[in-house]
Amino acid sequence: MRESTRRQYRSVAFERVDFGELGERVRGQRVVFAVDAAKEDLVGSVAVGEEVVCTVRWKHPGQTAEVVARVCELGATSLEVVMEPSGTYGDPIRHLFARRGVAVFRVSPKRSHDAAEVYDGVPSWHDVKAAGLLARLHFSGASEPWGERAEEEVDLAAAIRIMALYDGQEAANLNRLEALLARHWPELLGLLQLTSATLVKLIEAYGGPTEVWAHRQDATRLMARAGGHYRAQDTIDGVIRSAEQTIGVPMTAGELAAMKELASEIVRCRQAAQRWRRQVRSLSRSNVAANNMAPIVGQVTAAVVVAGLGDPRSYKSAKSLVKSAGANLRERSSGKHKGQLKITKRGPSDVRFYLYLAALRLAQNDPVVKAWYQRKVARDGGRYKNRAVVAVMRKLLLALWYVARGDRFDSKLLFDTRRLALP
Repeated sequence: MRESTRRQYRSVAFERVDFGELGERVRGQRVVFAVDAAKEDLVGSVAVGEEVVCTVRWKHPGQTAEVVARVCELGATSLEVVMEPSGTYGDPIRHLFARRGVAVFRVSPKRSHDAAEVYDGVPSWHDVKAAGLLARLHFSGASEPWGERAEEEVDLAAAIRIMALYDGQEAANLNRLEALLARHWPELLGLLQLTSATLVKLIEAYGGPTEVWAHRQDATRLMARAGGHYRAQDTIDGVIRSAEQTIGVPMTAGELAAMKELASEIVRCRQAAQRWRRQVRSLSRSNVAANNMAPIVGQVTAAVVVAGLGDPRSYKSAKSLVKSAGANLRERSSGKHKGQLKITKRGPSDVRFYLYLAALRLAQNDPVVKAWYQRKVARDGGRYKNRAVVAVMRKLLLALWYVARGDRFDSKLLFDTRRLALP
């Protein structure tokens, strides 16, 4: 058994492969080329009828185009390529084969991981074994077509990435600003929200409490303009008083300049994110599924769902959409959560983040969802509000599968309303 395993996992460097002989062995047959993609060292198994005929290893990207060309010239009746959709390292290979008209398929990383021990009785995982296992899974029907995305979807995904980039930078800088205010002006955080435009513009203009107090009339006018009619005068007066009376550590000239720069960067990131958010909305309006979902979750969240998961209408069932988002449940078998059900989190995290916020809005604004949410929180002793929001998110995903197809959203269909105290 051990000797057999060594032969099975032998690979040959690309420059040493006799492609003429290999072509004779596979000519006129259905051939599968299973690729285990990586950053530099790639492995691909040429398989016929679940039997690996040859496993090739090569350097990426230098030898990749030549490998693709030689595999396409093997003379197979049909050639199919199968890969795992892990990261972006395999995208150039997928594109090269697709450009030559070769069908490309993908196998779920979870499915290949679960099948590793069944494949040879050993729970090991390495490149050559992975390629051979992918070929066998494809022959057994455990793969699905993996076509290249339409240009419109690619552009939408790119816009979402940049929007998320600026959102992330703003969030990180707000955390830095909060830490500095806790040191130099702790009272301000109790008067203005950290994320408010008023607070950020005040710091951008003056840097700290000493300068605000020194220019208190101008600072008062600035806060009134930034907050509009929403900013109460007593709050503005409280900020001015706190600037005079703060217990914070006095700032040096360098610290003051750094604080202003940090606030300016927050403003810049916020404006850039808003600009790209408008771009996301504009690009997504041509997508039927996104437009159908937008009234329920918002145009941006609908766009994130389409960009991250693909068109919900392409999924065979609502449950498969939930699974793709990593929102399906599984039981934890270890640690302090042993025996509890948790979502898998295998899908795109940004999709879950935006859907979580959409679920939170529903729990606040939709009477049916709000009643169910409050009942679940009460049933859990009031301790697991986050768990209740996640539960709403899962039900929302199920609903979006139907809504994307044009069905009307009805929150009453998500729950057993007979148990809810509805008016």
